[in-house]
Amino acid sequence: MADNPNGAAKDPLSSGSARSALITALGDLVEPCGDQPVRTAALVYVLKALGFSEHAARQAIARTGAAGLIDAERDGRETRWRLTDKAHRLFTEGDSRVFSTDVDITRWDGRWLVVNVPIPESLRSTRKRLYAALQWAGLGNPAPGLWVTPHVNRAAEVHKTIESLGLERYAVAFVGGLSVPGISEADLVARSWDLAAAEQAYDELCKRYDGRRFEGVDDQLVAHLQLADALRHMAYIDPRLPEVLLPDWPGLRYAKRLTALRAEWTPAAHQRWREIAAG
Repeated sequence: MADNPNGAAKDPLSSGSARSALITALGDLVEPCGDQPVRTAALVYVLKALGFSEHAARQAIARTGAAGLIDAERDGRETRWRLTDKAHRLFTEGDSRVFSTDVDITRWDGRWLVVNVPIPESLRSTRKRLYAALQWAGLGNPAPGLWVTPHVNRAAEVHKTIESLGLERYAVAFVGGLSVPGISEADLVARSWDLAAAEQAYDELCKRYDGRRFEGVDDQLVAHLQLADALRHMAYIDPRLPEVLLPDWPGLRYAKRLTALRAEWTPAAHQRWREIAAG
């Protein structure tokens, strides 16, 4: 890939931050188990089970509230947290992109969305935010300032991102097929994404979680959240390309297995969460 996002894409095998883990817990536990206000103590319990300190957990909750994903409600001496509309939209979009292994890959009309956004060095912090958003949308980076994806239906998402960052005057975007002279689709894919790294990450996740045995009432809940968090990070490095561009790619098989494992563990994880939330 041409440009280095300098940390925009996260390592899917790392433990991540307390805030990242909290957002995963909100999306994987709180939303699907009913939109009820959740006690601070319940969220702290889950984050501590994931290995974070109480201070880090409470700081993550406060920052997530400041970001507009949860709203605080007073209940006597307790504070409870409710998901906002912004959070619901985030989780609906994210679950579709992360956990559906059939999204946008079985059919493709041969067109590419191409976005050229050369960002000056004076806007380095904005550039990092742009790169992270474009990677989340599945775009690859074959040359400096150039981003491409076969998912042309994400043009509106890309436009919204560029507009929100105030970068319209730097951007040129269009949709079309490859032409000659020029590189092949296979070369474009190879230059745009590090699919060998994505395949290796999937393989490591399968080795870590497939066949795992659980000990204690919280072990499966923790594994469920860790796997879900890892799969969310994978969305930054696996663009879910159409199958015709990646015939027989092992990464797709790994992704399907990991998604199936998460679904298998979900009922027990949700049951344990209900017990924790009830106090």
